[in-house]
Amino acid sequence: MKKYSFAIDRGGTFTDVLCLCPDGRVKTLKLLSEDPGRYSDAPREAIRRILLEEIGQSAITEDGLIDTSAILSIRMGTTVATNALLERKGDPVALVVNRGFRDLLYIGNQARPSIFALDIRKPSNLYKTVIEAFLDRYRMEFGFVITGRKIIIDDIRVRGLGKTFAPPEQDISSAVGTIPQVEEVTSVFFEGGARDTPVYLCSKLLAGDVIPGPAVLIDDLSTILVEPDCRVEMTQKGDLIIHVGSGEIRPIYEKLDAVQLSIFSHRFMSIAEQMGRVLQRTSISTNIKERLDFSCALFGPDGGLVSNAPHIPVHLGAMQETVQFQLRTRGKSLRKGDVILSNHPQAGGSHLPDFTVITPVFREGIPQPVFFVASRGHHADIGGITPGSMPPHSKSLAEEGAAFKSFLIVENGVFQEEATINRLTTPTDAPGASGTRNLSDNLSDLKAQIAANHKGIQLVGELIDIYGLSVVQAYMNFIQANAELAVSDMLKEIARKTPKGEILEAEERMDDGSPIKLRISIDEKEGSAVCDFTGSGPEVFGNCNAPRAITLSALIYCLRCMVGHDVPLNQGCLAPIRVIIPKNSILDPSEGAAVVGGNVLTSQRIVDTVLRAFRVCAASQGCMNNITIGDETFGYYETVAGGSGAGPSWHGTGGVHTHMTNTRITDPEIMELRYPIILNKFCLRDDQSGGRDKPRKDQ
Repeated sequence: MKKYSFAIDRGGTFTDVLCLCPDGRVKTLKLLSEDPGRYSDAPREAIRRILLEEIGQSAITEDGLIDTSAILSIRMGTTVATNALLERKGDPVALVVNRGFRDLLYIGNQARPSIFALDIRKPSNLYKTVIEAFLDRYRMEFGFVITGRKIIIDDIRVRGLGKTFAPPEQDISSAVGTIPQVEEVTSVFFEGGARDTPVYLCSKLLAGDVIPGPAVLIDDLSTILVEPDCRVEMTQKGDLIIHVGSGEIRPIYEKLDAVQLSIFSHRFMSIAEQMGRVLQRTSISTNIKERLDFSCALFGPDGGLVSNAPHIPVHLGAMQETVQFQLRTRGKSLRKGDVILSNHPQAGGSHLPDFTVITPVFREGIPQPVFFVASRGHHADIGGITPGSMPPHSKSLAEEGAAFKSFLIVENGVFQEEATINRLTTPTDAPGASGTRNLSDNLSDLKAQIAANHKGIQLVGELIDIYGLSVVQAYMNFIQANAELAVSDMLKEIARKTPKGEILEAEERMDDGSPIKLRISIDEKEGSAVCDFTGSGPEVFGNCNAPRAITLSALIYCLRCMVGHDVPLNQGCLAPIRVIIPKNSILDPSEGAAVVGGNVLTSQRIVDTVLRAFRVCAASQGCMNNITIGDETFGYYETVAGGSGAGPSWHGTGGVHTHMTNTRITDPEIMELRYPIILNKFCLRDDQSGGRDKPRKDQ
């Protein structure tokens, strides 16, 4: 049986049909696309008419349907949806295509207000608007953009809107010449002292009632306080509108005020805390997102620590050294849009896996930075001779991974991705060393650190906009001076309690016998001290060397712990202290020395030594208890909690991170999800180690 082929163009107004007959003839037919009085579907009607004309009634079955046995093929295209898109009718739509179909994007963005217009004008491309909006949001979040990169649409969500109909609100009775009824009068404290304050029941108020403050309004579910210089009004629908008075804004000057000192202290700390939340939210690695192995802080124009969030103690004291190193290195060359990456021990780094990202804060018209913000995060792998970049047997810094002294990771607002990748993936010259084994996590977490800094810049800018730069910097100095005074008073108190002629000193030893010695001389009159580490062991041919920044960090941490009241940990804590650390020692090694263990083990022993010298408490477990697992494809790093030392009035505590570390442990579910690892046991030790049955003083 010979068969017919059909090609159909279903348009918004007409439907055009072309039929290729078996003998090669071509028949055409044009119908209205919509003609409900004659047919329900134009393409089907056109096929029916052509077949009836060609082969007669045999083209129709007994049921009145078209006999498809006479049809070889049907090809149909429609412009109905395309026309609606071109004319911008209906709800907004998104058009997503695969590679090779970019012309669909061109069609989907061709504006045509009139379907028969010959002058076709293209509107602004919708997809370009989306990209620009994405880049603006990316720049706002991270503080930079990556040029020359394609954007991947990872997730598309469709939102549907519906309406519900609530019953109409009823009007309440109006107040006509009445005065709201006072239930009772009570005394309420406001700024300036106690005031007699009337109490009203909301259920007895009428529409139009106006009550001046101070007042207390009570209903079944809440109590509303109307402050002085405000008034509340009841609407016709029974709602309350509070009109806030002009108030009296007290100006803040560059003179010390105790209340403002507390406010600024918390504002500065809040900046660091919000930076930390951004870093956790935007990071991707288990180390930062789950274990929270990161720290954020705010620094003054001299690089001195101003305030920090209560993150990782070993980071916080050392970060000041990093910022000040960059100031000495780059000086006046820093510009707005620059971001520095550093992890080198000689540049204030703790150990190489701790990447510090530093961003200067500029103000219009001021050529030099007015503040600095910085974030330090532990990256699970940065190369080196073992996965996890924490080799237990490293003998040189080159064996521990990629090192950055002062690297512009963002320059003039542009992320230097190619240069960063090159530095991270190029192995050091140490035999057996590898580049990073987890580049994607490195890049993602570095961008998250930059984003956290960008948030800090925004918050510092808002603070300056409110109070002015001179006031903000004045209170920065007041806060540092307050910390200095607190430490100075503490030193005077210790000196008074120490018997005359008795020397505060202590010595602890590492597992290899290397000593850590400390001798403390306190000037009671001045409230100052000299902390002398002379006599500590020489640099070791291993990785338990603690960089100078770590030694200072441990000392500033101990001083802050011993202060009897709440002050931010900042550079003021070290102001009354002169620190002597012998060069090329285990506490200040040479430039090429391995240090990965100094950050996680020696730092804890320094704390034990300082606290012992001041006779504060017993030693902790003396280590951060590090575990590294991995192969050539991944690296995983974890710190396991131990025990804290007892003090004069408290017992030691087991199963807790102590002193210089303060990270979470990775949840077993997260670890097994992210890594090729099965965890068989996760519990506290049940043996008798740690002095459980010994007197408290020996724990």
